[in-house]
Amino acid sequence: MEIDIHMERPDTPDAVQLISELDEALHQHDYPEESRHAFSVDKLIRDNVYFFVTRVDGKPAGCGGIKYFDTENPAYGELKRMFVRSEFRGQGLGRAMLQRLEEHAAESGISVLRLETGIYQTDAIRLYERAGFTRRGPFGDYTKDPNSVYFEKSI
Repeated sequence: MEIDIHMERPDTPDAVQLISELDEALHQHDYPEESRHAFSVDKLIRDNVYFFVTRVDGKPAGCGGIKYFDTENPAYGELKRMFVRSEFRGQGLGRAMLQRLEEHAAESGISVLRLETGIYQTDAIRLYERAGFTRRGPFGDYTKDPNSVYFEKSI
C-alpha cells in the first residue's frame, strides 16, 4: 500500500469530491445550523487554508487542511476539513494526515494546533485524543456550544 499526502488546491476534482462526501457524512447528524462550522471550498481558498489530499495507491482516500492565525499570541494553526473515506478507515490515514499537518505547522513556525469538531464525530474525537490533543474551551470566533468539542495540542 502506497500512501501519498500532498498539498493541493481544494477546488481540484478529487478534493471537491472528498469535501462533498465529508459534508454528506456530517449532514447525517442532527447538528443545528448554528453548530455547523464547515468551510466551503470557496472559503478554504479565500482564507488561505493549506489543503492536503491523501491518496492510497493513487486513489483519493482523505483530506485535511490547516489555517494559520498569527495575529494572536501564541500564533496557532486550526485544523479544517479532516476526513477519511469509510473504505480507507482503520489503516492509519487519519493519523498520517495529522502528522503531515503537524509537520507543515512546525515548518511554518507554528507550535500550537487547535480544532473544533462535533460531539457526534466519535471516531475523530478518539483520533485527536490518541494523537495527544487535549480538550479546551472555545477559541477564535467560536462560542460555547454543547454540540462542539474543542481541542489543542502543542507541537
